[in-house]
This record gives sequence, structure tokens and C-alpha cells, in this order.
Amino acid sequence: MSRIPAPRAEIRPRSAPAEGLRAHSDTLREHARRLRAGALALDWKGPQAEAFRWRIEDLADRCATAAESLARSADQLDAASARTR
Repeated sequence: MSRIPAPRAEIRPRSAPAEGLRAHSDTLREHARRLRAGALALDWKGPQAEAFRWRIEDLADRCATAAESLARSADQLDAASARTR
């Protein structure tokens, strides 16, 4: 009786450019997290402090949005790469 190994799950290698996009995405997410934490930890009161916090929150939101876009682009790049194989 021959022993045939069980089929392996298909593992699609990720492309280097997609991995680069994911690395940038992770970095931007970390920047957003640090910006938000820093704004919360700020011991400054008054209207100027609130305006500063709003600007920091806006910047953190922009970082998070860019991170999501980069991650989505990486997924699309991997999908396109898989179709051409």
C-alpha cells in the first residue's frame, strides 16, 4: 500500500512590493496610535489645547486612513499577482 501525503493548503507567496506596502501601513497605524496617546496624555487646558488636540486627532485619522489604503492596495497587488501565475 502506497502512502500518499495529504494535500497541502495552497500557500500564496506575497510579493515584495505588497509586503513593503504592509510595512508602511503598520508604521502609519503605529504613528496614529502614538499621536492619539500623546494627545490624551497632554496636560494642557484651554481653547488652544483643545484646538491642538483636534489637529492631532485629525492627523491621526489621516494616518489611519492612509494605512487602510496601503493595506488594501497590498491585498489588490497580491490578488493581481496570483491571477498572473
